[in-house]
Amino acid sequence: MAQSIGILLLTTLLAFAPFSFCVKTTGGYLYPQFYDHSCPKAQQTVQSIVAKAVAKEARMAASLLRLHFHDCFVKGCDASLLLDSSGSIISEKMSNPNRQSARGFEVIDEIKTALENECPQTVSCADILALAARDSTVLTGGPTWEVPLGRKDSRGASLSGSNNNIPAPNNKFQTILTKFKVQGLNVVDLVALSGSHTIGNARCTSFRQRLYNQSGNGQPDYTLDQSYGSQLRTRCPRSGGDQNLFFLDFASPTKFDNSYFKNILASKGLLNSDQVLLTKNESSMELVKKYAENNELFFEQFAKSMIKMGNISPLTGPRGEVRKNCRKINS
Repeated sequence: MAQSIGILLLTTLLAFAPFSFCVKTTGGYLYPQFYDHSCPKAQQTVQSIVAKAVAKEARMAASLLRLHFHDCFVKGCDASLLLDSSGSIISEKMSNPNRQSARGFEVIDEIKTALENECPQTVSCADILALAARDSTVLTGGPTWEVPLGRKDSRGASLSGSNNNIPAPNNKFQTILTKFKVQGLNVVDLVALSGSHTIGNARCTSFRQRLYNQSGNGQPDYTLDQSYGSQLRTRCPRSGGDQNLFFLDFASPTKFDNSYFKNILASKGLLNSDQVLLTKNESSMELVKKYAENNELFFEQFAKSMIKMGNISPLTGPRGEVRKNCRKINS
């Protein structure tokens, strides 16, 4: 099964004309061919292991995609998220956005072990995250793109950055947009990248406020379809059940498509941060409507925005290091 999915992934990557950018950063360039000579099978190795993991558990695709997002929004795309607490380092895994929810670290470990055996201290953990995010998208039916490569890994983490920089499910629209703009992203990127919620799950604790007390007056959020809200309340009570999981996209939870935007138009966006894309800003509302109508347009912009996000403050050249183990800095 995993082998057939891996073949399908490789075929998909070759069949479509992918988006590609060569990006100049402080200290050097990121470009898709970075490992062509130093580790020619790097991308194939990542693809194979991600395919195996997703074949074993479909939810893993969304988990790996989320790791890249949560990494890039804190200190840039430098794999700081992967570091465990050690010495002076307090792991970002302990932050509110990541604690008891960030997952997929074992898959990254497996990829890193395989690459270290093949090309010791060559492929960075930051690049592994970027490739795994792309491959997870493709495996679930989404678009492909050429991933600019050449990032280095950080030698530190930022718990405060993780707590403050990553948009929260109950943030207001302007707060979310501001957090994107700080990273050099705009409203188009915000709406397109939010479309990644077409796959994956959310915990009850991520949207309970919307079901019972969104406005602070004890009343439910009336931008939520009431029938859908009633269904959610059966497994997400006022208290308890915090870790109960719900599909972010109930229509096609394991398929990467534009049904997420169709759900929002029907007032069935699960998270507050989903539904406010329609109700709180005219520009984002128009984008939601466009992507709901045109899956190809969504795919095209999602690929562009993923490349743009992957280029947030990477460490290149002499800055940073290539970790031997993604969980700890080199000694």
